[in-house]
Amino acid sequence: MAAYPHHDIEARWQRFWADNQTFRTPTVRNGLDTSKPAYYVLDMFPYPSGAGLHVGHPEGYTATDILARYKRMRGFNVLHPMGWDAFGLPAEQYAIQTGTHPAITTKRNIERFREQLQALGFSYDWSRELATTDPDYYRWTQWIFLKLHERGLAYLDEVPVNWCEGLGTVLANEEVIDGKSERGGFPVERRYLKQWVLRITEYADRLLEDLDGLDWPTSTLEMQRHWIGRSEGAEVDFAVDGHDATITVFTTRPDTLFGATYMVLAPEHSLVAQITTDAQRPAVQDYVDETARKSDLERTEGKEKTGVFTGAYAVNPANGAPVPIWVADYVLATYGTGAIMAVPGHDVRDYAFAQAFDLPIVEVVAGGDLSAEAFVGDGPHVNSSSEYVSLDGLRNAEAKAAMLAWLEASGAGRRKVNYKLRDWLFARQRFWGEPFPVVFPEDGSGPIVLPESELPVRLPETGDYRPSGTPEGPLAAVTEWVETVAPDGRPARRETNTMPNWAGSCWYYLRYLDPKNADKLVDPAEENYWMPVDLYVGGAEHAVLHLLYARFWHKVLYDIGVVTTKEPFQKLVHQGMILGEVEYTAFRDEAGAFVSRDDVAETEEKDEMDKTIWRASDGRRVEGVRVAETEVEKKGDGFVLKSDATIRVEARAHKMSKSRGNVVNPDDVVKEYGADSLRLYEMFMGPLEQVKPWSTRGVDGVHRFLARAWRLFVDGETDGATKLSDDAPTKEQLQALHRTIQKVTDDIEAMRFNTAISAMMEFVNAATKWGALPKALAGPFVLLLAPFAPHMAEELWHRMGNTDTLAYAPWPETDARYLTSDTVEIAVQVNGKLRGTITVAADASKDDVLAQARAHENVAKYLDGAAVKKEVFVPRRLVGFVV
Repeated sequence: MAAYPHHDIEARWQRFWADNQTFRTPTVRNGLDTSKPAYYVLDMFPYPSGAGLHVGHPEGYTATDILARYKRMRGFNVLHPMGWDAFGLPAEQYAIQTGTHPAITTKRNIERFREQLQALGFSYDWSRELATTDPDYYRWTQWIFLKLHERGLAYLDEVPVNWCEGLGTVLANEEVIDGKSERGGFPVERRYLKQWVLRITEYADRLLEDLDGLDWPTSTLEMQRHWIGRSEGAEVDFAVDGHDATITVFTTRPDTLFGATYMVLAPEHSLVAQITTDAQRPAVQDYVDETARKSDLERTEGKEKTGVFTGAYAVNPANGAPVPIWVADYVLATYGTGAIMAVPGHDVRDYAFAQAFDLPIVEVVAGGDLSAEAFVGDGPHVNSSSEYVSLDGLRNAEAKAAMLAWLEASGAGRRKVNYKLRDWLFARQRFWGEPFPVVFPEDGSGPIVLPESELPVRLPETGDYRPSGTPEGPLAAVTEWVETVAPDGRPARRETNTMPNWAGSCWYYLRYLDPKNADKLVDPAEENYWMPVDLYVGGAEHAVLHLLYARFWHKVLYDIGVVTTKEPFQKLVHQGMILGEVEYTAFRDEAGAFVSRDDVAETEEKDEMDKTIWRASDGRRVEGVRVAETEVEKKGDGFVLKSDATIRVEARAHKMSKSRGNVVNPDDVVKEYGADSLRLYEMFMGPLEQVKPWSTRGVDGVHRFLARAWRLFVDGETDGATKLSDDAPTKEQLQALHRTIQKVTDDIEAMRFNTAISAMMEFVNAATKWGALPKALAGPFVLLLAPFAPHMAEELWHRMGNTDTLAYAPWPETDARYLTSDTVEIAVQVNGKLRGTITVAADASKDDVLAQARAHENVAKYLDGAAVKKEVFVPRRLVGFVV
């Protein structure tokens, strides 16, 4: 019997789609029928790395492709584009090593990615393809920067940054791990540098409020809210004793002001050097230098509390008490005012710091045991009165209101809304990024933003991409490019920083609408028809930064009239990570005897290779050894050795990585099983959002399903003639089809792709038993299969005598007459245990159903000679006897 010929079929239909531009969607101004509904389905575009696609990429892409194909068949105009987030540090690092211009590397990588995506049969409109590195694209990224600057949302500032000399650039906090760069492991230190910053904080309230109308995962919405971090409280001014200086702090608990027993300044705070006493200066300076080597993340999440006393004191405005001033790295200069009042009795972090340094802990809210922990609950205030103000006896809310009123009346403070969100550091010391449309006159008169007529400012052609080793990036060394003239003719130097790679990804979804427009970022008619994006699919790793920055830029574009929607992405879905194959590990001691997984544990010991040592409960040293899947079997909720069922083994899937050797190349899967099998398998693995382990056996199973479906249509001997029957379908067959149509339709709409595939498998299993598939059922089934396995579906559609693509064929409709059955299957229980099933007429009476249940051979055995105390009858579902 001939095998399912996926190689020939898939290549043929990919050529057909490309040659006929099957999935090209015209622009509105070029004749798109706007009377049809629009559906804009978008993948987070990839960075085209040298490694090419891995099997994690097609998961999200397949999900969006299923919906794109389905919506076309439902009569929608579908926009389903693809492009490349192509600026990035890896291409620049490769250029430094080899002298190859990043543009060459990027072009080569894009061609590889495109080839791989096309081999998977995705129905992208390739006429809209874009890359953020194309000058015709980044011209508009630069144009958006001009608009940001016009509105006072882009400014130069001296800000503390993560400077990495090894990479020659400033890094985001997320790119720093344990004081070193995530890429390359180079040392990172904190420095003050003059950088371009975007005033995203101006939009903090809108970014927060507009989350309410979005259909996004709850976890992502919460992450956005947490990152913005809106909090209401007060600013309080503390005079520094003996100095003409004031420290202003923000607190959400002004009611606890009487409990402030110390203050903390960020090491970068401008007053540290001024107020530190001579005796404490060496210790403080050493601490400041040490902090400069830490990222914000390390400082705020560090478990060990560190700090140094400055020797100076502030004055508590509520009672005139002296408050010692400390320096500690868990306070950040960029959050709030860079200073805090510490109330250890009622703040967990302050409590830990006070205990570590033996600082006073004062109770000002009754109800807790401060000898054990800080009390953060509600209660009557105590020890909270002075000649100025009294809060004693008031509970939290009343005390906050009273203290706020006193602070404002006395001039010692004011109401304040604060945000964790900080302005966006928008400059990198790299070559491979969008140049800023900015020049600096040599007379030092300040930055000048170039007019639109001079866009795009292109990157220069050069052969040297090495970091300069100073805050100025590689562009600073390209003298003929840097030295220019300002619009008014004065000699000037170009800005030598480039934009971060977030810039191009902030607005790419808009350029897809009108990618060839040389006069506008997007034509209003295109934006008005397509926006917002109906479905956006991508990894959860972008849950904060990319989405927050894109939303910010979109709101700015809304304010200047470029877009008509307040939000860019209406519905968001994160696909789950695909892990490597499950690995089975058995443990054995040094004598070679196996030890059950339940009896071993990790220790804190390390061997000579710095690997963790494992031991059995009796102290024996053990080590894990990989065992093949064929050597284990399922038992209960775990796995055991087939050779000894008492030995439980560890079954675990790991993230794919080259170092583990568990990376699966989609090219290999396509070569052996076909693109349709890969697509189907990745959707069949489980719910789209879940993390799932890869299984090559699972791919094989899905491939066998496609082969069975193929054999329903095609004669296995001739591999040409169809096997379809001209007979009219029976009622049973029509019921099977229409239930499948209903199930697949509902599941696609709800993105339950795994259960949609299960329904089609059930149909194929049933149809295989019929002997021959009636032609009247074959067409609708092929259309159901088309979004999931488009190559096979097109081939079968063609072999059934159709001459055009099925991409726009109407989606099958359900006939309600065939969604209900004349009979139902009912479970029969005796004393709560299933003892049989019976098939009865759907409208059978209770008495008839009970009679048939009693007559069931196996049920009768359990009722024979027993007294039936109770009969349970749940129509169309269950019969039960209690004996």
